[in-house]
Amino acid sequence: MTLRFTKMHGAGNDFVVLDLRGDTPPPSPEVCRALADRHTGVGCDQILTVERADNGAAARYRIWNADGSSSQQCGNGARCIAAWVVRDAQSRGDALGGEFVLDSPVGAHAVTRLDGGGYRIEMGLPRFAPASIPLRGFEGAQDEYVLYHDDSVFTFGAVSMGNPHAVIEVDDVDHAPVQAVAPLLQSHPAFPESVNVGFAQVESRDRIRLRVYERGVGETLACGSGACAAAAVLMRRGRVDRDVTVALPGGELRIAWPADDAPLTMSGPAAFVFEGEWTHD
Repeated sequence: MTLRFTKMHGAGNDFVVLDLRGDTPPPSPEVCRALADRHTGVGCDQILTVERADNGAAARYRIWNADGSSSQQCGNGARCIAAWVVRDAQSRGDALGGEFVLDSPVGAHAVTRLDGGGYRIEMGLPRFAPASIPLRGFEGAQDEYVLYHDDSVFTFGAVSMGNPHAVIEVDDVDHAPVQAVAPLLQSHPAFPESVNVGFAQVESRDRIRLRVYERGVGETLACGSGACAAAAVLMRRGRVDRDVTVALPGGELRIAWPADDAPLTMSGPAAFVFEGEWTHD
């Protein structure tokens, strides 16, 4: 099997992009794991597949984690797909306008091209109801949830951005217990579909620092949906303004949520790294 691919990243969150608009089948979990391996494969956090859309969108895309499992949402990946689709259209002499739509596993995303090569993605409404996350053991949405594991106590906010997120506010994100706490929360029976775990430090009303431990991947340099989740939780608490910069290890994203009934948007960069062919026995 030989696959042509594009290596991309959004604020350090890196992807292998596959064009499946022809007859190439979706990658199997085995192929995803082999592609994502940073020693013997191409290396990436996630695999993104570009596919034909039949609803007027510029393209449809799907998301595959490094462990081979599928994912529903990826904000940094959405920006990379947007940049890939724009470049592909230009190569065929079919320039896309400044605004278009991408279709993801959780629905349509309006995209706006920004000056400097960035993109703004409409990420939809944050969903706080426990059943929507999903989070078991709680009937109604809470500002903070408490879970126990042996002698440990976890206090966090929770929200769905199309995928589940737990957000833990910390005083110093550099010394947050990411590796110790995140796997315990991900395996907790309260999260039947596991969970992405973010550790957020509020620096000011318009700036958050964040580290995210993603399900199926581990800690990444950036997580777009994680940035949206952290901003939404902290905005809802009144800890930050409705338009904030989220600084992740790999770069900065801008998150805006004008009102509770308005879509949340994410703005940030998308970069091409290299093209290649990968052969798998």
